[in-house]
Amino acid sequence: MKRKKLSLIALGGAALLALSACAGGDAGGGAAPEPEEKPTFEAGTTMAELAEAGSISIGTKFDQPLFGLVGPSGEPEGFDVEIGKIIAAKLGIAEDKIEWKETVSANREPFIQQGEVDIVIATYTINDKRKEVISFAGPYYMAGQSILTLADNKDIKSEKDLVGQPVCSVTGSTPAAKLAEIGATPVLTDTYSNCLEPLRTGQVVAVSTDNVILAGLAAQNEGEFKVVGKPFTEEPYGIGLAKDDTDFRNWINDVLEESYEDGSYEKAWNNTAGTVLEYVEPPAVDRY
Repeated sequence: MKRKKLSLIALGGAALLALSACAGGDAGGGAAPEPEEKPTFEAGTTMAELAEAGSISIGTKFDQPLFGLVGPSGEPEGFDVEIGKIIAAKLGIAEDKIEWKETVSANREPFIQQGEVDIVIATYTINDKRKEVISFAGPYYMAGQSILTLADNKDIKSEKDLVGQPVCSVTGSTPAAKLAEIGATPVLTDTYSNCLEPLRTGQVVAVSTDNVILAGLAAQNEGEFKVVGKPFTEEPYGIGLAKDDTDFRNWINDVLEESYEDGSYEKAWNNTAGTVLEYVEPPAVDRY
């Protein structure tokens, strides 16, 4: 193991209660997949090293409702977390042998490059700039950038209304770059949850990132915020791993495709993000 190297729907009351149950730690994504018994891999591959070690380090978000959120259990829960468990199980690694490390948008590539984690699954948009320094498996989900405002805001209806306005996003994220591109004034912090107080106090007029993240923030703060407008980008979520580890990337892609076929992907979705968001068929993985 290269250890140190290495469509949005309305948020109704029932859905909010479901999210609360999930985030509260009782659901947590349901039962973890059973690990494969003694899987075999070609010697020298990352898969062989991880399977031999019997553990894996996965970077994920700790503050993203629906995808990666640390609840009362003290362990991260959400769709990204469940995808990580599926991958670990195919390596023969049990859930309790996964080391979860918090990754924020700005440190995802450094964590992979420095071997702090083996993979990153953290609402992580695949783009060409990132592919210069790391590799991606997937995509496994297609999100889109949208807008979160105060519930009583009637002025902001689309990205056109953000031009010249202060809008909160996260350092190192593709949504922050897009805000600058369309003429908004990005106000940057390290996590999206830290954008909420500036929005409440009027320091910013909106928060902008992927629709799935904003849906979770709105659901966590019932009645305070709303998601407005249609998504104005496509954000393919991928799994980050070490640059040019082609065997590992192809193997993860195989695991993703198997999960689409055997229903484990849809089950993971329904038990987490699916409590608030509609299920959509996963995109085809990129075999570059």
